[in-house]
Amino acid sequence: MSALDRASIDALDSGHMLTDILGMPEQLGDALWRVESAAIEPIETPGGLIVAGMGGSAMGGALARAALADQASRPILPATGYGLPSWIAPDTTVLCASYSGNTEETLACYESAGALGARRIVVTSGGTLAEQARADSVPVIPIPGGFEPRAAIAYLLVSALEVAALCGAGPRLAAEIDVTASHLEALVAQWGPDGGDDVEPKLLARRLHGSVPVIAGAGLTTPIAYRWKTQINENASMPAFSGEIPELDHNEIAGWMGADSLGPFSAIFLDDCDSHPRLRRRIELTESFVAPHAHCTGIVGSRGESALERVCSLVLFGDLLSCYMAALNGVDPTAAPPLEELKQQLAVPD
Repeated sequence: MSALDRASIDALDSGHMLTDILGMPEQLGDALWRVESAAIEPIETPGGLIVAGMGGSAMGGALARAALADQASRPILPATGYGLPSWIAPDTTVLCASYSGNTEETLACYESAGALGARRIVVTSGGTLAEQARADSVPVIPIPGGFEPRAAIAYLLVSALEVAALCGAGPRLAAEIDVTASHLEALVAQWGPDGGDDVEPKLLARRLHGSVPVIAGAGLTTPIAYRWKTQINENASMPAFSGEIPELDHNEIAGWMGADSLGPFSAIFLDDCDSHPRLRRRIELTESFVAPHAHCTGIVGSRGESALERVCSLVLFGDLLSCYMAALNGVDPTAAPPLEELKQQLAVPD
């Protein structure tokens, strides 16, 4: 198989995706500074927080909700489409997240939030969304350009966490963000391309090679399982799927009985040390049921003390894994041509 060192990956990586992933610790600190420099007035909104976005831009809100865990005091919900929930009222904050600033679904949500009288905040690198927000005197959190949207996850996560604090949906985690950045620095050194061939993300990439991965999360790890799925889709250019325990134990587990007759499927379960004991037991039992029918199975645990550290550790693991899988597939982890082609087709009038 292909080497998984920095030089081998860089030879395929047209947009320095790997470099951006390895920069996540520094990006967390920079993101915090950027939110603070935006000088957004804290205004409590009893209706909670809606994070409107698509793809990588939406993921920051999902991960923020997981990182806040039981510290969240008000609803923090996603809006992934062309509209907002019908119950949105002026006592709700809507964070419109679009890395490019030109995501049509998020622009539609921005307009909808304004029409409904909800408080709006924007996080973007520019584009139409920034222009409209500044024209409307809506606060803008400016994040740097030059990333693929999925590689700007640290900026989108911190922005969602800070806005949650600003609107009273949860406590401010600034100190935890700093600690998490230090924690990730150590994990980058351990798991990165300069490490040996026996580091966990490299070993798992080789085990998964040639199969379709199915990633399962539980509790805190549920949105991270989806993040792994989408990173494998975009960076490794291959199908991947995600599910949630305990729900999949009521349906999907039965489907695995026929998996080995259809093709090589693998199952990876994301665990967290603070999960409910019954969830952890379910993960163990579910793996045992799936294993006889899978190409391979495995359980990957979170690392760290705080929920934010543990969330970010698994995000980093999955992002690196997707790059190592891309190298094994011989594909560019930055390029995702179908995404741009679809946008171009949508831009053509019917």
